[in-house]
Amino acid sequence: MDNPAIAAIIASMKPDSDVLIAGGGLNGPALALALASGGIRATIIDPTPKPTRKAADFDGRAYALSLTSVNMLKALGVWATVADHAQPILDIVVSDGKAGEGASPLHLHFDHREIEEGPMGHMVEDRYLRRALLNAVDHPLITQLEDSVTAQRIIPGGIEVTLGGGKTLTARLLVGCDGRQSGVAKRAGINRMAKDYGQTALVCAVEHEKPHNGTAHQFFMPPGPLAILPLPGNRSSIVWTETHARAAAIQALSDTEYLEELRPRFGDFLGKIKLAGKRFTYPLGLIIADDFATDRVALAGDAAHGIHPLAGQGLNLGLRDVASLAETLIGAARIGEDIGNPIVLSRYAQWRRTDTATLVGATDTINRVFSNDNPLLRLGRDLSLAAINAIPAARRKLIREAAGLTGDLPRLLQGRQI
Repeated sequence: MDNPAIAAIIASMKPDSDVLIAGGGLNGPALALALASGGIRATIIDPTPKPTRKAADFDGRAYALSLTSVNMLKALGVWATVADHAQPILDIVVSDGKAGEGASPLHLHFDHREIEEGPMGHMVEDRYLRRALLNAVDHPLITQLEDSVTAQRIIPGGIEVTLGGGKTLTARLLVGCDGRQSGVAKRAGINRMAKDYGQTALVCAVEHEKPHNGTAHQFFMPPGPLAILPLPGNRSSIVWTETHARAAAIQALSDTEYLEELRPRFGDFLGKIKLAGKRFTYPLGLIIADDFATDRVALAGDAAHGIHPLAGQGLNLGLRDVASLAETLIGAARIGEDIGNPIVLSRYAQWRRTDTATLVGATDTINRVFSNDNPLLRLGRDLSLAAINAIPAARRKLIREAAGLTGDLPRLLQGRQI
């Protein structure tokens, strides 16, 4: 914009919101809250009715929140309403084996007492976390719309979106928190690399006779990993990986037949088991955006990256995006910068690029190395797990990574206000 007078008029125009957020799942509301804490107005756009998203019934879904994600929820004032429903993750046991044969005696054990900060994380059911975030966004700086973004275009000094109902809104910035099929990313021309793992995750929750003592188990089998994650009481969340065809066949079984398939994989260490809540499946693949931002558009969460769930880091990775983006935008706003300017957004993209690439690479490699039945590879990975387990410094480093305590942490992940 070469004409100073026109530039001044554009700069003085007040958009409908500072930031428009497409997607009202978990990352979208968290971002709106983080931005509001720094005085930035945000509008969340999601077509799902709010009462539906606040449903109180347990449906089997739960999340492994790292210690730093919990720090962030505390800083945003959300954790107090979730804490009574959360289960601390005190230990993590990683092992290799086959269904019906049990785990190899060569394993890796993480004990939370090896770090000073406390539990490595907490398990929280979707119904509690989602409701807490949606209640918290009843905030004077946050607007919520039950609609969807169908079009977007750059305008002088901002971006304009068109909603499904025909209404248009303007803002300095549009953020895509709209998942793996992100329409925001597609319309912005941001390419995303996709890779099908040939695996499907079967997700459910079970009740069991014996206490889990806050221990999470990651059991690697040839078709893929089985995660047994502790929930409050004698319950655990299950993420069970099989090939697409095998998973489809298992999901089609009755509850009784489903449990018969699960038991030889689960084992008997927690006694008898029975299903609690609904059963889900979702195909597993890798998605990574070429860039996390462009002019007037930024991506966060699954819109920017989708990884294998074997490390339980999907939501944590999204919350790291949220914390980094909020800190970047609030810092820019405080010194009078245009928060939708590509120069500002490039700081966010650069901040997240290395951390994301590291985790994507690690989960992709681990899945390839462990999801096979090659006897030499099995011996090698079992010996590797045992070797790491025998070296306190290496074990402690991995515990800190599991807790989210490594890397260039944004203030919110440290439990501090921006």
